[in-house]
Amino acid sequence: MAAPGNGTARQLVQYVVVRSDLVHQLAWPLGAVITQACHAATAAIHLTYSDSDTQEYLAQLDAMHKVVLQVPDQPTLSSLSETLTQKGIAHKLWMEQPEDIPTCLALKPYPKEAVQPLMKKFKLFK
Repeated sequence: MAAPGNGTARQLVQYVVVRSDLVHQLAWPLGAVITQACHAATAAIHLTYSDSDTQEYLAQLDAMHKVVLQVPDQPTLSSLSETLTQKGIAHKLWMEQPEDIPTCLALKPYPKEAVQPLMKKFKLFK
């Protein structure tokens, strides 16, 4: 779908935010952490499937854009989730079961300019 007036597609992005301490301090296997991020991203898409931005994002199947960021620990992840909820930003906080441990979160697809200001303080996951 083109942005009004300019004939180019809007850049929709799905942000995924992962706790870096799972890998670096708690020694989770990298594959297990990647799995958590995949669960969160899939759940966020599922929960917002009928949303127009999500539908547009899915229609651009071969051009999907995701950004995977890191937070240092669980309190920072939980705080981010609370901030997003307060600002009305649709997301899924993924909880590893059966331990009930928050591991990551994923936003529904949004126009980049709508959510990037909330994400700019976090670094790319590494």
